[in-house]
Amino acid sequence: MKKVVLITGASAGIGKATAIFLAANGYTVYGAARRVDRLNDLIPLEIKVIPMDVTDEDSMVNGVNQIINEEGKIDILINNAGYGSYGAIEDVPIADAKQQLEVNLFGLARLIELVLPKMREHHYGKIVNISSIGGKMATPFGGWYHASKFAIEGLSDSLRNEVKQFGIDVIVIEPGGIKSEWGQIAMDSLIKTSGNTAYKTLAGKFSKAFEQTVDKNPEPVIIAELIKKGIEAKKPKARYSAGYMAAPALFMAWFLPDRLKDKVIMSQVK
Repeated sequence: MKKVVLITGASAGIGKATAIFLAANGYTVYGAARRVDRLNDLIPLEIKVIPMDVTDEDSMVNGVNQIINEEGKIDILINNAGYGSYGAIEDVPIADAKQQLEVNLFGLARLIELVLPKMREHHYGKIVNISSIGGKMATPFGGWYHASKFAIEGLSDSLRNEVKQFGIDVIVIEPGGIKSEWGQIAMDSLIKTSGNTAYKTLAGKFSKAFEQTVDKNPEPVIIAELIKKGIEAKKPKARYSAGYMAAPALFMAWFLPDRLKDKVIMSQVK
């Protein structure tokens, strides 16, 4: 019997690539997104599309219930929905900070709550949380984004040891740079928020440095392949990473003292 997968944020980037890749490899895939019109091209690929806003309780409950009613189960949840709210911490309105956490963290956590009962009932499940190398080390201007991803790392560690007894695995994916619309949205947010404040000079340098890395980013299918590797492993690792600068960034996060790490990061912002 085919495994049933729910992927949030399936309208672009990693989410869309993963939906397509898993469907092509024999999974029953439900692609969910707030922008439903951007899911239409998934339908001919035998991917089932559902509207879902991870900041809306009814939307999440209805989506999960629809899948369970149609399939009787959700075997794999891939929490991919998210974005980067960039700007100096002093400049970012707290309302925007709360929205960042609502999408990247609390929506993820609520979906986990909704799928766990059926996973426990079947004594099987894979929960894949898309974090980032930005969940292990932080750059200027990404404070609230990094806060959300650091939180996902800790939440996943706690959850992993809670649900292991029920035959459920929790897997964290830590992408580095990947070709997607994420970067442009984040940089637009940065310039809008801090492009005309006391931080404008550093913000301009940061945006320029970021844009110079875009061409080095691999296609998002590299993360789809990593997810497939994790969900098909008999004993999956707690974390998998891939993408531009993923390995060196995680090495620095693990081994370098904070002061030296800061110097390395800021040396790239010229």
